[in-house]
Amino acid sequence: MRQILVETSARHIHVTEEQFKILCGEDANIEVRAYLSQPGQYVSTTRLDVAGPKSTIKNVSILGPYRDAAQVEISATDARALGVPAIIRESGDIKGSAPIKLVGPCGELDLTEGCIVAKRHVHMTPADAEEFGCKNGDIVSIKLTTPNRSIIFGDCVVRVKDTFALACHIDTDEANAAGLCDVSGEVYGELIKD
Repeated sequence: MRQILVETSARHIHVTEEQFKILCGEDANIEVRAYLSQPGQYVSTTRLDVAGPKSTIKNVSILGPYRDAAQVEISATDARALGVPAIIRESGDIKGSAPIKLVGPCGELDLTEGCIVAKRHVHMTPADAEEFGCKNGDIVSIKLTTPNRSIIFGDCVVRVKDTFALACHIDTDEANAAGLCDVSGEVYGELIKD
């Protein structure tokens, strides 16, 4: 069976257009720095500070395009450093998640919710899902074989959409647990149906 690209998703921020203007100025526009593997998604040239009760993480990338609601995706290690709860959620599921402050060059926003540790997931097209025998919302495992820390990640959510590209996303804590710091180039994993 086909292997799945496994990518490390570092901490990042999603904002609405209105929030971007508050943080970066009324005349500011989100600009592309580099495109990501998911079609239409990109890292912008803009970075913000993320402030919690205990500390601030500076220069966190905003991903584009604009979203319908703000969301800050961090690792559990980041959550401890910031002093916020490490609430594990699927992207977009922010109701009742941790509050956080965003600090930009022109303004600040105190978000009452929106800070999450993203649940690991696999993006698939409908054709990919058929090939792997999966459907949207299924829970699978991803096996990574690395030189020093091979691992199986369970509780991985399958997300199916026409506009997705096949890839598994894990956070930096998970990447470190798998020893990906010792691996150069692309990393592929094996999907295991639970």
